[in-house]
Amino acid sequence: MTQTVDLLIENAARVLLPTFGSSEHGNRTGEDRRPSSQNDQKGANGVFGSEGLSVAILGDKIKAVGPASEIAGRFHALKTLDASGRLLTPGFVDSHTHLVFAGDRSGEFEMRCRGADYEEIAASGGGIRASVRATRAASEDELYAESLPRLERMIAGGTTTVEIKSGYGLDLETELRMLRVARRLGETTPARVVTTFMGAHDFPDGFRENRDAYVNLIIETMIPAVAKEGLAEFCDVFCERGVFTPEQTRRVLEAGKAAGLRPKVHADEMAPSGGSEVAAEVGAVSADHLMKTTDASIAKLREAGVVATLLPGTTFFLGKECFAPARKMLDAGLTVALATDRNPGSCTVESMSFIVGLACLRMGMSPLEGFAAATVGGAAALGLTGVTGQIAEGFAADLILWETSHEGRICYEFENHLARTVIAGGNIIEG
Repeated sequence: MTQTVDLLIENAARVLLPTFGSSEHGNRTGEDRRPSSQNDQKGANGVFGSEGLSVAILGDKIKAVGPASEIAGRFHALKTLDASGRLLTPGFVDSHTHLVFAGDRSGEFEMRCRGADYEEIAASGGGIRASVRATRAASEDELYAESLPRLERMIAGGTTTVEIKSGYGLDLETELRMLRVARRLGETTPARVVTTFMGAHDFPDGFRENRDAYVNLIIETMIPAVAKEGLAEFCDVFCERGVFTPEQTRRVLEAGKAAGLRPKVHADEMAPSGGSEVAAEVGAVSADHLMKTTDASIAKLREAGVVATLLPGTTFFLGKECFAPARKMLDAGLTVALATDRNPGSCTVESMSFIVGLACLRMGMSPLEGFAAATVGGAAALGLTGVTGQIAEGFAADLILWETSHEGRICYEFENHLARTVIAGGNIIEG
């Protein structure tokens, strides 16, 4: 007797099935562990081949995954997609963005083209503080209207889960407004939106000479208010030279943990900042950026089970040459995620396929490793392991059906928008 499902993706030529497997070093992104009926036909490193694979979807979940002949006999579908000759992958999980903001900082891009660096721009009144001024002046509806097209473009590109941080308010009212807008985006689009409180993104004017007072404000006022409204899952801090010290970072993250917000850290972006060490000490879910991290820090992150979230788009956009040492991290057994870092100043990249291709080109990752880091790795960085980022029974029906038969082509043409069909929460995205 056949069972009726909402959608059946039939006979995909190649399917990426990345999961986490164990090695002597710990968890590694891109290894594969599935029931023997699927393993019998997988190639190396989590690829299902030899016979077409079909995926049955009921509601917003994957009901079954298996050989096309087996699935065809078990299910009747209200709608089918012919995947013959095409590649099926999980939807992208973009685990680090600053998507909600107001204003335009294209003038800073012109300054950068003339040789100014990030720190010089910030010192001149630009950078994060410029976005703070614009975002504070925007209403909730205005912020939503500015942010929605960004997210819609990302969904059309295959991003089905996205993390959104606050951090362009640096006062209670605006930080809460940003998080409410992020929640609203998750309620009104097909994407799964995960929110992060980042009041510790910079020091606002009025506190630059009394920084501990602002840290106290975050701990005593902002975090309790965010937690009371249930507006965020995570708490993040920019631990970097000239911004938050390791001790200040530790204080904020411990206060966040006490309020139920899981810790994340912006770490080692411009110099070895001590952020990786704090991330390991507090049991952070992820440490992000890591362009200037050390071998000792990599070892501590691995031992503590912290995901390394790498943001090559920011390195590229800022014209830097020091990309995060992804190859070294993977070889050490560290779980790696890739994300866009979409923000108004240091990275306007919204395409996860661009990020994956860039990681292959400049960070020594293979296409399969890049896709794994952009899916199952991103899910780990958001505490969503077992929810999304994989093509397996019970997981969210977040998928991309590509008009090509191999992930290498996508990475090879990473700057182009190759045709694709995006399925988010079981819904086919039009446009």
